[in-house]
Amino acid sequence: MSHAAIMKSSGPGYGKPAADNPLERRYAAISVALWLFMAVATALFLLFIAAYIMRMEAADWSPLAMPWQLWLSTSILVIASVFLQLAVAAAHVRQMERAHTLLMVAGFWSIAFLGAQFWGWQALQAIHVTANGNPAGSFFYLLTAMHGLHVAGGLVGWSMAAAGSWRQEPRRLAWRIRLCARYWHFLLAVWLLLFAALGWLTPDLVRMVCGTR
Repeated sequence: MSHAAIMKSSGPGYGKPAADNPLERRYAAISVALWLFMAVATALFLLFIAAYIMRMEAADWSPLAMPWQLWLSTSILVIASVFLQLAVAAAHVRQMERAHTLLMVAGFWSIAFLGAQFWGWQALQAIHVTANGNPAGSFFYLLTAMHGLHVAGGLVGWSMAAAGSWRQEPRRLAWRIRLCARYWHFLLAVWLLLFAALGWLTPDLVRMVCGTR
């Protein structure tokens, strides 16, 4: 790699090799930590999905019809993820005002996702599906609540990126947006997996896939 390829053009910390740039080192450390967190969270969700599948074999299992609000929340989370990716692209070409706007819009849609999820909970409770009744309902509340907590945690990180983003040095804001986008894409992938499991996995389908029928 050429010397010019690793030098920064201007600003605090620029003009140093990446290995000697405190901002780059900090970004690399947080990036690795985020990858590790997502790996652990993925393993946790997979374990709960495995427990969900095994619990289907019990005699008291009764399939649960997904409330239509889950389709709405899924669409909303896709929109939030798309807006964050657009923010990454804007920050990459130093369109920081546009990146800031897109970041704020993504946060709005993420909050709307939690609202739609809560609406879905209310729809189930209105037909007397509670966390203490049907095991399928118990898993529904558990899995969606776990995912919702991860979204809420992501919003804490998003608020840190959004706070004072007009004043942040462009490179610092750009890497914060990239971290947010990466996490939101992870949240979307996990949610699509949960949505598919909750909506389409049935005892008969599991037996057919596993070859036990």
